[in-house]
Amino acid sequence: MLDTFARRDDGPDIVPAKKLLGEVAGVYDAPFGHFQSREVDELTLTFEGVEGDFHAGTTRRSGGREPWYPRGTEIRNERQISIVAPDELAQIARGMEIREVRPEWVGANLLISGVPQLSMLPAGTLLFFSGGVTIKVDAQNGPCRVAGRAVAENAHMRDHEAGSLLFPKAAKRLRGLVGWVEKPGTVKRGEKVSVRIPEQWIYS
Repeated sequence: MLDTFARRDDGPDIVPAKKLLGEVAGVYDAPFGHFQSREVDELTLTFEGVEGDFHAGTTRRSGGREPWYPRGTEIRNERQISIVAPDELAQIARGMEIREVRPEWVGANLLISGVPQLSMLPAGTLLFFSGGVTIKVDAQNGPCRVAGRAVAENAHMRDHEAGSLLFPKAAKRLRGLVGWVEKPGTVKRGEKVSVRIPEQWIYS
């Protein structure tokens, strides 16, 4: 039987924990029963996520991202918060040959600047906001056609269907992160964010 955790002769490389510093460039909520968000002055975060937000809740219903459950199964909500970066949104826009992709169009809650390759932060990364909030990263946010259609419509692309298909390709590994609230409080634009990347074991 294959031993998944068999020790290799050369052993793993251990990448030590690392800290980065970023800044909150924008905060957004989605109170309209739809994932698209709007810019606000501050976000009130509870253990359920953004108060009144489309993705708020301690649990959620499973969908296409969880094929191991029947669709609609109630599971823990680890996707309370959507986080994107301005440089990555600009790269997506270039890939789609449009002027811009705004955080609101893809349902973001937080726009964080100053963190290189934000979308590549690993699961378990902690975001410590200077106002006291802590968010834990669950995973990279996979781009989908729903967000792509919203981008195409808001950018006034001539062919919305083509735009919805192009977005997942242009946004691959650039769509940002999803996470959940570990320590609640209020987040405001302009706050500093200390990013703690956990120690990782990498087998070569």
